[in-house]
Amino acid sequence: MIDHVSIAVRDLKAAARFYEPLLTTLGFTRLRDWPASIGYGKKYPEFWLNERKNLSAFGADNGAQNGAHVALRVREAAAVDAFYAAALAGGGTSDGTPGFRPEYNASYYAAFIRDPDGNRIEAVTFTAAK
Repeated sequence: MIDHVSIAVRDLKAAARFYEPLLTTLGFTRLRDWPASIGYGKKYPEFWLNERKNLSAFGADNGAQNGAHVALRVREAAAVDAFYAAALAGGGTSDGTPGFRPEYNASYYAAFIRDPDGNRIEAVTFTAAK
């Protein structure tokens, strides 16, 4: 069982501006502030941003497989959709629009985004196809 995850970002303040609206759609709030880390969660910090100023750029120049991949479980498809919209509005890029992924599972509904540091973040729920 995973207790929490951390991802590396080059600019902690910029990453917080990107992630706060995005994580709010999942019910997470900012719970902990440290000089080089910020923790978000529901009851305790489950998702951490860790500043690494010497982090090399992950983006397309270095290949699409670079960066971390984190999947966050949500309760319903509407939360997946809201997560995706907030990510794009905040400067993220699409890495997979909201929808069913039958190649994984018939009820797997997810969206994938890339943050400004190249990390791939997914929101997923399991629901019946409409």
